[in-house]
Amino acid sequence: MKRSIITLMLLVTAAAILAGCGGKSGSKRVFTVGFDAEFPPYGYMDDDGNYVGFDLELAQEVCNRKGWELKKQPIDWDSKDMELSSGAIDCIWNGFTIQGREDAYTWTIPYVDNSQVFVVKDSSGIASLSDLADKKVGVQKDSSALAALQGDSSALADTFKELTQYADYNTGFMDLEAGAIDALAIDIGVANYQIAKKGQGYSILDEQLASEQYGVGFLKGNTELKDEVEAVLKEMADDGTILKIAKEYSDFGMEESICIGK
Repeated sequence: MKRSIITLMLLVTAAAILAGCGGKSGSKRVFTVGFDAEFPPYGYMDDDGNYVGFDLELAQEVCNRKGWELKKQPIDWDSKDMELSSGAIDCIWNGFTIQGREDAYTWTIPYVDNSQVFVVKDSSGIASLSDLADKKVGVQKDSSALAALQGDSSALADTFKELTQYADYNTGFMDLEAGAIDALAIDIGVANYQIAKKGQGYSILDEQLASEQYGVGFLKGNTELKDEVEAVLKEMADDGTILKIAKEYSDFGMEESICIGK
């Protein structure tokens, strides 16, 4: 009997501790952002091993204003829909293109104008889209550039010698540098970042592949959370915070790409 009473007291104490812990963690909302950790300047790992980037800074400011805790969750881009539908992440926020996905997610208003371009080596002799004929071209899997090459620009893709798909653009740039491919189809912001990091030797073709806009994508029907985030983004645009953050990435043309509030 004495042993039973002691056991009961221990169980009650453990339950109280767990309840206390749950109340503490539940007092602050955790906002989990899914992002591609190899998609600079929007989201990437810096030299100190921290996840940083323009989109992550925007998300952090939203959380600061809402009193939320930001959880930066790197994801496999191919698995982003599974991560979102399972509830592992609250949104996809990482240079995420609206065009072509309008009905697949619940979107905030666009905040960045973006274009798809081709990056080549200066020494390649490639100066126009027509010069890509019989060339090896790279692109990221499940990207807007790939969608363009498989859609409206499929006739252009048909002229390529081959089209190689990469899990991330860092690997694509490594192959471009090594000469394994002749050109890389990529978002202009990422292209500007990579070229700035690598220095001279690379160019962006004047002719664009496609034009698009970025938004924050939520699970279809999750308008409540979308509305909360969108309202803060509008506030940040109105008070100049988004442009202020964009100036930190001026080397990559971020200021000129901002479209929210204009």
